[in-house]
Amino acid sequence: MMNLPERDGDGYLTDMGDWTEEVGRAMALADSFELDDEKWGQILKAREYYDEFSSVPPIRKFAKYLEAEQTAVFKLWMTGPMKPITKYGGLPKPTGCV
Repeated sequence: MMNLPERDGDGYLTDMGDWTEEVGRAMALADSFELDDEKWGQILKAREYYDEFSSVPPIRKFAKYLEAEQTAVFKLWMTGPMKPITKYGGLPKPTGCV
């Protein structure tokens, strides 16, 4: 098991620069959170969005960016999707409702 970079109380990386795909997957593993290929794909899309707009998208915008139904995104994650997406994607904590 790899040594994980420092994380805050909510499990987010304290330094975004520490993120790699390996770190993201190891964080999910450490949290006993299962990431399948579809979830991982959405995490990478969220990183792409962040690189483009320098912000974490609200779920409505993100679903549109994915060209997916918002309900489908919620169903996939079984929870507010932006929290695990940003956490395991090494992105900042989403503001507003998560």
